[in-house]
Amino acid sequence: MVLRKHYQAGLDVGSTTVKIVITDANDRLVYSRYRRHLSDVRTTVISLVDEAYAEFPEAEITIAAAGSGGIAVAEWLQIPFVQEVVACTESIGRYIPQTDVAIELGGEDAKITFFDQGVDQRMNETCAGGTGAFIDQMAALLQTDAAGLNELALQHSTLYPIAARCGVFAKTDVQPLLNEGAAKTDIAASILQAVVDQTVGGLACGRSIRGRVAFLGGPLFFLSALRQRFSESLKLKEDEVVFPENSQYFVALGAALLSKEHEVCRFVEVREKALALRNVAVEREIASLTPLFAEEEDKTDFFRRHGRSKVARRELASFAGDCFLGIDVGSTTTKAALLDEGGQLLFSWYGSNEGNPLATVVSILQELYRKLPKEAKIRQSAVTGYGEALIQAALGVDIGEVETVAHYKAANFFLPGVSFILDIGGQDMKCLHVKEGIIDRVLLNEACSSGCGSFLETFANSLGLDVKAFAAAALTSGHPVDLGSRCTVFMNSKVKQAQKEGAAVGDISAGLAYSVVRNALYKVIKISRPEELGEHIVVQGGTFFNDAVLRAFELSIGREVIRPDIAGLMGAFGAALLALEQWDGKAETGLLSLAELQRFAVETDIHRCGQCGNNCLLTINRFTDGRRFISGNRCERGAGQAKTNAELPNLYAYKYRRLFGSYRPLAAEEAPRGRVGIPRVLNLYENYPFWFTFFNELGFRVELSAPSSKELFNRGLETIPSQTVCYPAKLVHGHIMDLAHKGAPFIFYPCIPMESKEFTDADNHYNCPVVGSYPEVVRNNMDVLEAEGVRLVQPFLPLDDPKRLAKRLQEELAFLHLPYGEVKKAVRRAYLEMDRFRSDIREMGEKALQYLTETGRTGIVLAGHPYHIDPEVHHGIPDLILANGLAVLTEDAVSHMAAAPKPLGVVDQWVYHSRLYRAAQLVAQQPELELVQLNSFGCGLDAITTDQVSDILVRAGKVYTVLKIDEGSNLGAVRIRIRSLLAAVRERERLGASVAEKTPLVIKSPFTKAMKKTHTILCPQMSPIHFQFMQAAMSSSGYHLEVLESANKQAVEEGLRYVNNDACYPAVMVVGQLIQALQSGRYDPETTALLISQTGGGCRATNYIGFLRRALREAGFANTPVISANFGGMESNPGFNVSAGMVKRLILAMLYGDVLMRVLYRTRPYESVAGSAEKLYATWVERCKLNVANGDRGQFRDNVRRLVADFEKLPLRQEEKPKVGLVGEILVKFHPDANNDVVGIIEREGGEAVVPDLTDFILYCLYDDEYRYQYLSGSRIDQLVSKGYIKLINWFRKDVIQALAQSSRFRHIEPIDELAQKVKGIVSLGNQTGEGWLLTAEMVELIEGGAPNIICMQPFACLPNHITGKGVMKELKRRYAKANIAAVDYDPGASEVNQLNRIKLMMSVAFKQLRDEQRRRQRPGQEEQQAATSLADVVGAEVQPQAD
Repeated sequence: MVLRKHYQAGLDVGSTTVKIVITDANDRLVYSRYRRHLSDVRTTVISLVDEAYAEFPEAEITIAAAGSGGIAVAEWLQIPFVQEVVACTESIGRYIPQTDVAIELGGEDAKITFFDQGVDQRMNETCAGGTGAFIDQMAALLQTDAAGLNELALQHSTLYPIAARCGVFAKTDVQPLLNEGAAKTDIAASILQAVVDQTVGGLACGRSIRGRVAFLGGPLFFLSALRQRFSESLKLKEDEVVFPENSQYFVALGAALLSKEHEVCRFVEVREKALALRNVAVEREIASLTPLFAEEEDKTDFFRRHGRSKVARRELASFAGDCFLGIDVGSTTTKAALLDEGGQLLFSWYGSNEGNPLATVVSILQELYRKLPKEAKIRQSAVTGYGEALIQAALGVDIGEVETVAHYKAANFFLPGVSFILDIGGQDMKCLHVKEGIIDRVLLNEACSSGCGSFLETFANSLGLDVKAFAAAALTSGHPVDLGSRCTVFMNSKVKQAQKEGAAVGDISAGLAYSVVRNALYKVIKISRPEELGEHIVVQGGTFFNDAVLRAFELSIGREVIRPDIAGLMGAFGAALLALEQWDGKAETGLLSLAELQRFAVETDIHRCGQCGNNCLLTINRFTDGRRFISGNRCERGAGQAKTNAELPNLYAYKYRRLFGSYRPLAAEEAPRGRVGIPRVLNLYENYPFWFTFFNELGFRVELSAPSSKELFNRGLETIPSQTVCYPAKLVHGHIMDLAHKGAPFIFYPCIPMESKEFTDADNHYNCPVVGSYPEVVRNNMDVLEAEGVRLVQPFLPLDDPKRLAKRLQEELAFLHLPYGEVKKAVRRAYLEMDRFRSDIREMGEKALQYLTETGRTGIVLAGHPYHIDPEVHHGIPDLILANGLAVLTEDAVSHMAAAPKPLGVVDQWVYHSRLYRAAQLVAQQPELELVQLNSFGCGLDAITTDQVSDILVRAGKVYTVLKIDEGSNLGAVRIRIRSLLAAVRERERLGASVAEKTPLVIKSPFTKAMKKTHTILCPQMSPIHFQFMQAAMSSSGYHLEVLESANKQAVEEGLRYVNNDACYPAVMVVGQLIQALQSGRYDPETTALLISQTGGGCRATNYIGFLRRALREAGFANTPVISANFGGMESNPGFNVSAGMVKRLILAMLYGDVLMRVLYRTRPYESVAGSAEKLYATWVERCKLNVANGDRGQFRDNVRRLVADFEKLPLRQEEKPKVGLVGEILVKFHPDANNDVVGIIEREGGEAVVPDLTDFILYCLYDDEYRYQYLSGSRIDQLVSKGYIKLINWFRKDVIQALAQSSRFRHIEPIDELAQKVKGIVSLGNQTGEGWLLTAEMVELIEGGAPNIICMQPFACLPNHITGKGVMKELKRRYAKANIAAVDYDPGASEVNQLNRIKLMMSVAFKQLRDEQRRRQRPGQEEQQAATSLADVVGAEVQPQAD
């Protein structure tokens, strides 16, 4: 008999690597391997298991898998799965128990675990995806690998600010630094600093990283410079840094430790299962797309057609005569083209700029000069692209031109009369709409849609392939993987998921080609119909050398396009054409000669400018001949030039001075009532004159927080709870930190849900949910206030109601004992000063416009929100515009000079945005004005305004430019956009003004009385359990309503096509469902109407109707009537009336949905007979539908009682499962297609889902009128009407309450006023946008009701959830030790693997808590025996093999 040794094995299958470890009986590591899987997870796992087996052939083992790819591997090998954070926590407890905080970085994920107050585990969201993978991509940009990046970073001397929001934003900052000549050592260190900022900012979420910090995972193990950046940023002492041996294996070691809970098996059995995988087809979860070529002859025809698009060439060696040189220095590549006088190509060069564009161009020119015959003379040269200014200054190039113009010149030369040009380069996309020979519209990608070409390249390289081989694999793909179109970080996550499912390289390559194209179509071009592109389409840029991208583009737009054989050279070719066009026949070129080039050298150094508030970080290049070139400057002073445009109006600078520089605080001795701190943030950029005057009048010294800066931002970084909130909101935390340390006894930062109404014709006057409620986030996440003894006063106030405001202020400031008469007088003075401030701004706007009219100069209305005048937010863009010889105006300085166009295509509901529409209308009418819109990343409201402002301008023949701004301050892309706008304006003036369109912005077709008999009304699905009863309710009221069954992938695709991609997921789903239905052919558009809800609040949901009408117009259904379902009288339709009978039936429908949801979710996980709960549910659905149709109250009472009784009697297994509450945005919460069937996931993972009632949401909306009447500017009538509706609903609901009260199995219902009480001290009832305070109340109700495990679901970047979802989690965890809350974002492009991993982490904690609770209930003796169990011993069902 052979005595076999026992070992434990752990597999960690990550996004880029696979690790295997084997430990002995004493948990010592006896074997380990770490290998990159290069997208072939299956083969890598097979080989690692096989190799390990060879070392331990006779061993008996326990084994478990962990990691983001471990779920699939555990299923393949039929071994337990352990969630990676749990595994890592177990290793820490065993090997480095002294740890207070652990930071673990992997290829795709980042995690932080806090141990100081129990175990608190955090994982990154999708938006922060790609930690190690991001470092690899950045290293590729610097022409090195991760180890090389590390070596460079260790030698740095300067850190550049690089956007830490995500990898794509960071890349957008890095590339221009390279092109401007910044040292690679400094860029490398700055990249690693961005990883630190992203990890801390995204995961600390209000908790301080202090004490002994352990660094774990591959990137932190291999990159000492990354550990150094973390240590310096967190100010860690040497003895606080824990860097254990084998830290890169900690997840695998934890899996091995936890495997001990499971059965022992022979290693040979595991090996046999692994080897058998070679012949097993893997089931795919990710959807597939149409193959690029259905038939071989399609491919042959494709190549034959594109083989014809060739440029005329001549031999350079035998050429004599004049020639013209064009250079294009792109973000990642450099191109050159030499033409003769007839435009024939004599010489070309295309290649990577190796991270040093200047050296690349010098070597190209040296090569050209060596090949140039004596008889050939370069007469003139031109340069374009990112590096244009540097190359022109350094090498004496004659002409510099913005790249959009160069690309147009080339395309028009190739295809005269070109109507549309799409250029996709390494980092940027440019779309040029050409109308009658004028570049009519220039569209450039924002950061979120950038990096496509370079992403393909770096991804191919990560597989060990070049781009050509990677692209070739796509052409034969049978199942291209659907990778979404959100951004390359999201794509990367989906790619990793596909890899783990065993997708072939060709399928991934083809999927990426489709994604690049869809990104261009949906996020940049934003077209919904191919006809908009015209008949003559040219595609160019290096990315279109990829045949898969070209084919995907043709398939996606359904038409053939022209790709010149010099697609990658078009910028250089166009520059050469410009040099040829602009040569006067005499001038000599200033281009450096070969001799000068051989002597040429450059020295680069860096310093801060310090000549104005921007304090730009300047890169100074000094050339051999003593000349120098300065980049990084936003105004002339940084470049060492005199201020040439001092007389030009700059209303950004004026407004900032007028806002904060005009008010002198009282001296300390003049302020009898002491000091008050006011932060320089968000709504204070609108209302500071009011609040300064108010407190000044009352005898307070007003302390303003310091001006915004990167340093100020970093001070508050750890306290930001939501990573996807906009940068202006993130800055709030730094300002509060500043004031807290200044020692003012209280900080006044009010919540202002509604501004004063500025335009009488506006639909409403809300503030954005973030602007209106952000002080709530400060209260719940900033411990510094309590630590410093500073009181935060953040009341919800009716600024739009002067009569009520004084009373409310006296109430909220009661602790100051202010006499009412004084408060009232101070309020009156404050309103007068506010009016004076606005009047001054408008007067300056009028003067600026008069100046432009008199001088014939051009002005830019830099239209944004009030806080965009913050220099740290706008990053010096106004100075950049001034440097181009243009005046700068603000939207509020000119919005009073024009009325909004009528009808608007949107609901005009927010004050800041009302100004945008009117400013756009003025610009449309004034020849001397153009408009550039500033849009902060994460501003969901601007998904609505950008479309509307664009529509207003484009119809008037103007160019619309939007600049998406965030933390990153590099203005390279901004310069291109501003110069492209100027070039388009010049061209328009040269060729004559274009004619404005006369058609209305929107067509609103009413639903008439006659249509009630003839039309089918389509309603989008929101909650299948509830909406199945709506049809019956409406039919009985005489309407033929059809609720659409589901929102499949195709519906989402349609939504993406027609809805602004910054809109939230529910908008995409709702519009997509309806458009898909109209296009399906099942409904006659002539006899179909659409129904959509309108809340009327400050959330974007009020404007879904605007998205829908715009989509209908673009899809060719402009005349389809849209019925608004609202209770606020927002839109009326003569043929659609809500009768008392209909209201009664809809209430029954809603209540039946609620009760059925409760009983089904409570019983299904425990049913003794599989399928019995669903069967009983189906029986009752039919009975309930009959009752909804007849509206009989008595039958309803009887049905509910019997229904609950039937489910009470359903035989269930006697077992305990963790209860998991599901809360969040209403559609994502209830719609299984939107939340990837989260209820099913919970049940498959061994839990019970608990979902709050839909009725509570309706009651919350009505209950809000009570608070509005008591504390804001709500009316008595609205309050009384809402009270009546609440009574009516509760009258019907009491039957449900009584039936559930008699049950011992089902949860009881809490009244809405009790739910409102639950949030006291956490959030105010003034939070009324989206799910508002109800979201917090539901979480408290669930925790107190035995479901402390909660998934808070929100659409990606949902605005209200920043406040009452993610914003309250820290406070809930502080109040309730067992609160186990996971925030999960849902989006068309979000990775399901990331979502599932976060849910599994939450479930693992849930099982641990349940087991602990069961232990506590046991006898004390047993409890003592089991007290020594390990930290994560209980992963329970979590570590069982996954069920099918």
